Amino acid sequence: MNGDSVDIRESVLIPNRGGAFGGLLGAWMTSGQFRPVPQILLELPPAEQQKLYDEAVVILRRLDWTDIAQLTALVMGNASLQQKLTAVLINYLSKELRAEIQYGE
Repeated sequence: MNGDSVDIRESVLIPNRGGAFGGLLGAWMTSGQFRPVPQILLELPPAEQQKLYDEAVVILRRLDWTDIAQLTALVMGNASLQQKLTAVLINYLSKELRAEIQYGE
């Protein structure tokens, strides 16, 4: 990471490789195609969405919140939480999907 804030709406480049997600990635795209992160997340199989959710909840369970609006406000007002959640997402994309993250300006 370059030290700047990361916009998770940025695109990622996912190479067309074999492995556990090879069939899924092959169905998604050809090599070198860029996809927005939200689209990739929506297209993940439910088990993979749950895996990512579980990792994020480890961070969020320490917070006191009652609804999504309150949670959003807590996260958006806390740079440390933003960094931790972004790290979970980047780690998942880069390790599980072997994605190359392209940072925007």
